[in-house]
Amino acid sequence: MNKPLDYIFPSPPADLDPTKLDPARIPQHIAVIMDGNGRWAKKRALNRLRGHKAGIEAVRETIRCASDVGVRYLTIYSFSTENWKRPQDEVVGLMDLFAKTMLAEVDGLDEENVRVRTIGDLSALPQETREAFDKAWEQTRDNTGMTLLVAVNYGAREEIMRAAKACMRYAVVESEERGELPELTEEIFERGLYTADVPDPDLVIRTSGEMRISNFLLWQIAYSEFYCTDVLWPDFNRYDLLRALLDFQGRDRRFGAVK
Repeated sequence: MNKPLDYIFPSPPADLDPTKLDPARIPQHIAVIMDGNGRWAKKRALNRLRGHKAGIEAVRETIRCASDVGVRYLTIYSFSTENWKRPQDEVVGLMDLFAKTMLAEVDGLDEENVRVRTIGDLSALPQETREAFDKAWEQTRDNTGMTLLVAVNYGAREEIMRAAKACMRYAVVESEERGELPELTEEIFERGLYTADVPDPDLVIRTSGEMRISNFLLWQIAYSEFYCTDVLWPDFNRYDLLRALLDFQGRDRRFGAVK
């Protein structure tokens, strides 16, 4: 943990005790399905894009808090391969929002020693959006703090198909070198994943009360713990993250074994 708990959680609600958080049991990797921006906006008679803009502060606070408590990897599900089906004005607005937000935030993330990278197929994104993510990666790639993975134009089924094609190539090459028949293993398969060098998520958080995976990290979350909250994403704050962390630390993770 990088900072004292009373600094990270200065004014906790009465039902929360930050001192119960065990610094030795912080999840190494947290993945977040940020849901509820549209409903947040609808409740306030605003357009959906206003909800996405409101969600930026929740992203900012979650990144800062996760880094402060010692999370090593944070993955945020920003835009799925299915999100292209949304109204055109919303998609265009989101792409512009991604670019402007990334450029506005990268210096602060760099100062916090956060490394920024993306997972997903960036080739379909507008040029200025791709360039913003590329700039963030180039500026922060040597940082040694928390790694922020932004899942954009990401779909787990697409990733699995991509990995399957790649592992076939790896297996054939390695079998030819050994003079044996191709052998497919999990290790070979995982080389083709966007997260090949990243540990699987320990904890998946989903906001807005929905109870589905939404084509997110299907391979990687085989033994992740899930935490679902009714809080809409723009209202999610450090104390909601603390609730998720305390809930996680109350779990008995057995990974299929018996203890």
